[in-house]
Amino acid sequence: MNFCSIVFLFILSLQNSTASYTAEGKASYYADRLHGHRTASGERYDKEKFTAAHATLPFNTLVRVTNLKNGKAVVVTVNDRMARSRHNIIDVSRAAALQIGLIREGSALVRLDEVKKDAAEQQELLPDVSEAEATPKN
Repeated sequence: MNFCSIVFLFILSLQNSTASYTAEGKASYYADRLHGHRTASGERYDKEKFTAAHATLPFNTLVRVTNLKNGKAVVVTVNDRMARSRHNIIDVSRAAALQIGLIREGSALVRLDEVKKDAAEQQELLPDVSEAEATPKN
């Protein structure tokens, strides 16, 4: 095989890849003063929604952010851009930061895992345990 063939096969394999995005690094959260400002996607930042800024992931990508210190996780939607940084890989909304215990320290080591939309939709369709227990049996 020549070099061009190897490069072609490599590019072809990348296109057929079903691997999800994963990364580890530091996360921080948006300041309250940004509430209401427009994000790069055109939406207004809402500190009560589970959203995030990422340097390269496409808008509307769902990402599970897991705080490696305490194991708490939250799923956020990428709706903003951030500059590539040596320090942070993601900035999350205040609501997401609260969910994973990020507020007090301001930043934390996290793991990012892309969540496929159909997997997230299936998760939403599952009944809560309390709903299943409340259903009368005949």
